[in-house]
Amino acid sequence: MSGESSGTLAAWLQRLEGMHPRGSDGIELGLTRVAEVKARLGQVEKAPIILVAGTNGKGSTCAMLEAILRSAGYRVGLYTSPHLLRYNERVCVDGQPATDQALVAAFAEVEAARRDTPLTYFEFGTLAAVQVFAANAVDVVILEVGLGGRLDATNIYTPACAIVTTVDLDHMEFLGPDRQFIGREKAGIFRPGVPAICGDPSPPASLSEYALHIGADLQVLGKDFGFMRQEQQWRYWGRGEARAGLAYPSLRGRSQLANAASALAALDTLRDTLPVAVKDIRYGLLEAEIAGRFQVLPGQPTIVLDVAHNAQSVRVLDANLSDMAFHPATWAVFGMLADKDVDTAIALLKDRVTHWLPCSLTGRRAASADFLTQRLQAQGITPLALFPGPGAALAHAQEKAVDADRILVFGSFLTVAGALEHLGRPV
Repeated sequence: MSGESSGTLAAWLQRLEGMHPRGSDGIELGLTRVAEVKARLGQVEKAPIILVAGTNGKGSTCAMLEAILRSAGYRVGLYTSPHLLRYNERVCVDGQPATDQALVAAFAEVEAARRDTPLTYFEFGTLAAVQVFAANAVDVVILEVGLGGRLDATNIYTPACAIVTTVDLDHMEFLGPDRQFIGREKAGIFRPGVPAICGDPSPPASLSEYALHIGADLQVLGKDFGFMRQEQQWRYWGRGEARAGLAYPSLRGRSQLANAASALAALDTLRDTLPVAVKDIRYGLLEAEIAGRFQVLPGQPTIVLDVAHNAQSVRVLDANLSDMAFHPATWAVFGMLADKDVDTAIALLKDRVTHWLPCSLTGRRAASADFLTQRLQAQGITPLALFPGPGAALAHAQEKAVDADRILVFGSFLTVAGALEHLGRPV
């Protein structure tokens, strides 16, 4: 299959999963290999690139940027990860996932260009996504950083604006033990003289110091731009003109105004090349969608899907649940990866959840339902039962819950994906 635009997408993905170069720490991080293949492909940054990193909030920020820019009439290429149900979700052109044929063709081009250079699954996919965007002559590209920033494959591209949404503890085995280390890794996407937006109102000093050191034009939420909540609407302020009378984003949750403000601050920096009108901002905020980020499904009982899997995102989930209407009971379909902070997630939600339904996930990093049960019992919680997967746990919750109850599905992208598959819902 090498060098040929043949084979199915599934066959290509299976092959890529076996091409993962590994170092002593698991993943061989670095940009040299992927930059070499980028050069062989002849990839150049013809369209403005918005590069988005952050512990949490980057997916929502990307979705709002995409919706606003599309409303303004731009042809937008959006690259995100991970996907929920289909790999195609990662590569979107004008709001539509790339076709199998487009991805297969792009994979073949990358394979031909890489020669003997080893690439990780994510590196290969990043190069292929940019090939798809070039083939579709997009006007602007939004790239979501996969891990960290400094050594992430997306960082081989020079952004017109770089965003770091939040800095908190996650992936410490790769990024470092605290916010100072992690902030420096995420600040690695900044460039000299290029606008840098930080949606964390209290960024670690390492991030601010690096921006100053290289001469990036850093703007921080609450200092250089921000938002004011108003009844039924909100107001954005920044270095550009203030914008009042904005509709609340369709994306639910307390953190979404910070994400929206970060998106608008980024667009302000690009107004000479990518101007947008207030009407496009209003429409885009209402149209932005992203599955699994405090996603509340219609019907009874209420089902809430959230990929929250680290302490910061679970705190946000807890706050968002507290803002909902009263529900007599909350049934939690609970699945996580074993390398995440399971104990903190339980502690943060133990007073919010009535019935815990731990479920096993698939993959080498997955926690089993038995392991989750042990962690629950360590905090004095006895789950109702153990389940082989999210679908089985959700089916049990749907059978037992009354209409006024709430079913929460959380802990991992895999948990939400399993629930969506059980429900037969597209992303």
